[in-house]
Amino acid sequence: MSFPLLTATAALPAIGAIATAAVPAARRTTAKWLALTFSLATLVLAAIVMIRFEPGGDRYQLTESHSWISDFGVRYELGVDGIAVVLIGLTALLIPFIILAGWHDADPLEDSNSRWRPTQGFFALILSVEAMVILSFEATDIFLFYIFFEAMLIPMYFLIGGFGDRAHEGGDKAAATQRSYAAVKFLLYNLAGGLIMLAAVIGLYVVAGSFSLQEITAARASGSLEMATNTERLLFLGFFFAFAVKAPLWPLHTWLPNAMGEATAPVAVLITAVVDKVGTFAMLRFCLGLFPEASKWATPVVLVLALISIVYGALLAVGQRDMKRLVAYASISHFGFIVLGIFAMTSQGQSGATLYMVNHGISTAALMLVAGFLITRRGSRLIADYGGVQKVAPVLAGTFLIGGLATLSLPGLAPFVSEFLVLVGTFARYPVAGIIATLGIVLAALYVLVLYQRTMTGPVKPEVSTMPDLRVRELAVVAPLIALLIFLGVFPKPLTDIVNPAVQHTMSDVQQKDPKPEVEAAK
Repeated sequence: MSFPLLTATAALPAIGAIATAAVPAARRTTAKWLALTFSLATLVLAAIVMIRFEPGGDRYQLTESHSWISDFGVRYELGVDGIAVVLIGLTALLIPFIILAGWHDADPLEDSNSRWRPTQGFFALILSVEAMVILSFEATDIFLFYIFFEAMLIPMYFLIGGFGDRAHEGGDKAAATQRSYAAVKFLLYNLAGGLIMLAAVIGLYVVAGSFSLQEITAARASGSLEMATNTERLLFLGFFFAFAVKAPLWPLHTWLPNAMGEATAPVAVLITAVVDKVGTFAMLRFCLGLFPEASKWATPVVLVLALISIVYGALLAVGQRDMKRLVAYASISHFGFIVLGIFAMTSQGQSGATLYMVNHGISTAALMLVAGFLITRRGSRLIADYGGVQKVAPVLAGTFLIGGLATLSLPGLAPFVSEFLVLVGTFARYPVAGIIATLGIVLAALYVLVLYQRTMTGPVKPEVSTMPDLRVRELAVVAPLIALLIFLGVFPKPLTDIVNPAVQHTMSDVQQKDPKPEVEAAK
């Protein structure tokens, strides 16, 4: 029996969460280092998964299968394709930076009136989210996937509601109310989507007699399993609704700005760079894989929703006064690009969408974490409270600029490659949609450059005149992310080699081929 590498990759952060939570309350520093150690060990296992994965091999590799709830046909089945592998790598990569960035976010405040903040619980919750996200990427049993798809909501609820932005701490009841509202809204939206999905999961089992993704897709490909048109469409809608809430896609997006605005910057990164990727990943794996005809039937409407997300999110980002809410609305726009690439039904679009998930995670982490360092220094999220920061903290301003330029997909940085592929893939089949989507690029340049201008340039405001530059711990967080943005912007081949074969399998599921160019290339 081979070593269960996928189980170990998900189990290690879960064990770390339990160990961190068990550390005595007085030993907060020990808890932090323990959590960081487990996250780095998980990164090592994730790297081994990526190394052992063979892009040209079987579709699902490193598989594990064990009987679990035999009376209901539920199995503990794991397996990864190229899309899952890169997203597991992204998750394992970002968690150590999230922990480092939030090193002091759960410390008790010096103010004697402040409440005790459970430091161990903060880091244990982050590790538990990591375990559940990784298992969601690995699960090939649909019921198993559903369990962790929903279970990750609980630790996220406590991270949002229990650990607020330091700019709003200190006994402010209104701020506590806002945090509670954001956490409850996050939970209710996602639970509603999950309950609808549960009904669809049960319906799929009734129709297919199995929860195994591989068995169902094989049966559909061989013709031994046929679904009535209306049945397939209803089941697709049940799955898609839950994933669109998680993604988030307009008009199911309204929980995200509240959650990211009220959470600490590291938790905001955990939401949009890690947890939300489960929604778009699941669209590729489950919506297109299980319901190919319904996916093609729904494509026109989904493309319209994606375009609205792109333009609407970017427009609202332009008008934001709150730095963190600006990044949240920018993420809604970016998720619109990801969904657009998925449902363009072209190999370039889907490869670009997968790369977009990775590159958006890295670029948003870089921008949001630097913004968090800035907010911690000034004690305010309002853009108008800043000015002239680049004169007193040039390294902070420089890293903030690179994170912003990555967000607007500047050529030479990683997001440009993925956004370009999404637009090329969309133009090939839906040229009008591709033209509309380019508005998001123009608006992104506007909100990013205006944000930088208002916060970093101009006269130095008295409140920021003594602001310190990035410290060693903060540089250790930001520098590797920026280096990765530059490396993948110049040389994305390591990721495309893994992703492209998996995308071809997805294209085969929906029986689509890339449109032929109207003008053949000269030979």
